[in-house]
Amino acid sequence: MTVLEIDTDLTEIIDGEEIVGPSPFSRHQIVLANLDYELNSYVKKNDLGIVPFTPLDVIFEEGVTRLQPDLMFIRKENLAIVQDWIRGVPDMVVEVVSRHSVVRDTITKKDIYQRYNVPEYWIVMPEYKTIEVFALENTRYELFSYAVESGTIKSKIIAGFEIDVEGIFID
Repeated sequence: MTVLEIDTDLTEIIDGEEIVGPSPFSRHQIVLANLDYELNSYVKKNDLGIVPFTPLDVIFEEGVTRLQPDLMFIRKENLAIVQDWIRGVPDMVVEVVSRHSVVRDTITKKDIYQRYNVPEYWIVMPEYKTIEVFALENTRYELFSYAVESGTIKSKIIAGFEIDVEGIFID
């Protein structure tokens, strides 16, 4: 199979409805690559688990809910969910928001991640140079950490992990 024969499926299933989004723009991918580098470096250095990235399906409920978060973290002790796709709940998911995905990423997907008890959810908004980190408290997301243009954000579930947001965004 050549590279041209690979069929990348950007279809997600939300409440049983198939939704196809456009491929992301370069700015989205650069921000995603910067985040992946920081997170992957820390996770590998500390032997904490794995950091898969999009496009990779996370199947929460077969035929009902299948999403493709931009980036995720799965702890070593939860690696059994890593199969042909991710079949279960990642420990952390990241959505890099594009102009065409604002409502889907910040409301619809946030509600789904909360419903399936994803412990941590990051919303990254390149246009505003903002990262918000939400942590699950009981059954609801609470804002745990955020930064706009500069400053540091921290993870609640990845002990000791923090990054300076200035190095994530490009002008």
